[in-house]
Amino acid sequence: MKPSIVWFRDDLRVADNPALRAAVDDGAAVALYVLDEESPGIRPHGGAARWWLHHSLTRLREDLDKLGVPLLLRRGPAADVVQKTTTAIGAGGLYWNRRYGSAERTVDAGIKAWAGEAGLHVSSFQASLLHEPWEVTTKTGGQYKVFTPFWRTISAQDFREPLAVPEAGHGFSGKLPAYDQLESWHLLPTKPDWSGGLAEMWTPGAEAGHKRLARFVANGLSNYSEGRNRPDTDGSSCLSPYLRWGELSPFEVWHALGSKRSESASIYASELGWREFCWHQYFHNPDLATANLRPEFDRFPWAWPGSRNTGSDSSGNGKHPGHESAPEEFRAWQQGRTGFPMVDAGQRQLWHTGWMHNRVRMVAASFLVKNLGIHWQLGEQWFWDTLVDADPASNPANWQWVAGSGADASPFFRIFNPEAQRVKFDPQGKYIAHWIPEFGTPEYAEEIVDLKTTRAEALEAYKEMREVH
Repeated sequence: MKPSIVWFRDDLRVADNPALRAAVDDGAAVALYVLDEESPGIRPHGGAARWWLHHSLTRLREDLDKLGVPLLLRRGPAADVVQKTTTAIGAGGLYWNRRYGSAERTVDAGIKAWAGEAGLHVSSFQASLLHEPWEVTTKTGGQYKVFTPFWRTISAQDFREPLAVPEAGHGFSGKLPAYDQLESWHLLPTKPDWSGGLAEMWTPGAEAGHKRLARFVANGLSNYSEGRNRPDTDGSSCLSPYLRWGELSPFEVWHALGSKRSESASIYASELGWREFCWHQYFHNPDLATANLRPEFDRFPWAWPGSRNTGSDSSGNGKHPGHESAPEEFRAWQQGRTGFPMVDAGQRQLWHTGWMHNRVRMVAASFLVKNLGIHWQLGEQWFWDTLVDADPASNPANWQWVAGSGADASPFFRIFNPEAQRVKFDPQGKYIAHWIPEFGTPEYAEEIVDLKTTRAEALEAYKEMREVH
């Protein structure tokens, strides 16, 4: 019996994994994970993501061991690695769950063509999205650019039940080619090791993801409509990294919410919908992280500290009016020392845990692009490196939403006031006190900008951008 390879990507689970089930059904499954940082267009993982990936692969190996399925780890261009591995073990089948980025789809299409010519049985499956992007179109056949009708269209459907874990005993037991040791990839930080806070908050892996999902449905879902906005309470599901790495599937989460939806459950379901909306944007706009979806924002005079500029003011220097110290301001924003506690608490939470409360993400992002006048791409890049849940769709789509340059974006004139947000959503100051112990003392940073002045400057720059034809 020829072995079959299941090629894992962002689907690091054994339950509800149609590609794994297909390989096991063939009777002699081999699992393969490729760390591809070399294929054209593939975006290398950020530091926090690499930490998560190391531990998630460790858990995946344990789960596959229980099924008797060996896991091979290889590093390099995916097309080359997959072809060589398939040939080395004499595989007869090759299975994977689909990806939706342009560069990833190009790689996959090339491998599928090669496999077909080589006489292998090759199949791909829908596993990480509730609905395929090419199947969701407007009445005129175009891409949805507004969330509400998008979600109305796909949420009216029901979705397949999650697949059970395959039966054990159908793994390949023959000779395997050489493969990498996980430690040789050096995914974990060492000099220095800044991951202590990540380890305190997170346990990567599908088992931990299912436990967190069950706990949220039992204890947090009923109050989600209110709790989701309060960083001072345990109101978030914290499922985002498990969905990002595919340790949970959206089908598992969808059905865990139940069929009779309360207001809170419906709101949480729409959060799954927003995740879908971001991925559909990315499918149709592969340069989502590097180009404004609304091209008129190419004229906006954002500052770009330490790098090139994409816009310029009347003097041509690319600086937001009045912000000649943009590099220093950007570092203050990164390090949580802007003098605005809601922003600073969020950035410190991010650095310590690899995660930031969603309400605070919006506040911190608005402050960067509108009060500091710094390009949203720099914020997106910082989140990409520091978030454990940063994916190539949601991260840039959400930044463009805040900046006003994206699909169904928040209006540019919606400028979050970090002080008003602090009073409203952290009324007792618990969140601030936890992350900024020096708040209220002379040691705390002074405010680096004036909110009223920078708000007026941002609105004036937006007005001038719109008047240019």
